[in-house]
Amino acid sequence: MADDSSDTSERSLYEEFLAEREEVMRQKWLMSEKAGQDVGLERALVEWATDGRTEWKKAYLKSRKS
Repeated sequence: MADDSSDTSERSLYEEFLAEREEVMRQKWLMSEKAGQDVGLERALVEWATDGRTEWKKAYLKSRKS
């Protein structure tokens, strides 16, 4: 049986994954709207990871501590 701290840690990582996925999907939607066509998930993910993930992660972690 897993202890509570392990369960909390796993839940936290999953919540972070879901929040990150939501941001990537938002990026995909914004890029697709601008391009007038679907740009695809891979392109949106690469752009978000290179241009926005670091700042997003800092803000996300800060919001989780509050």
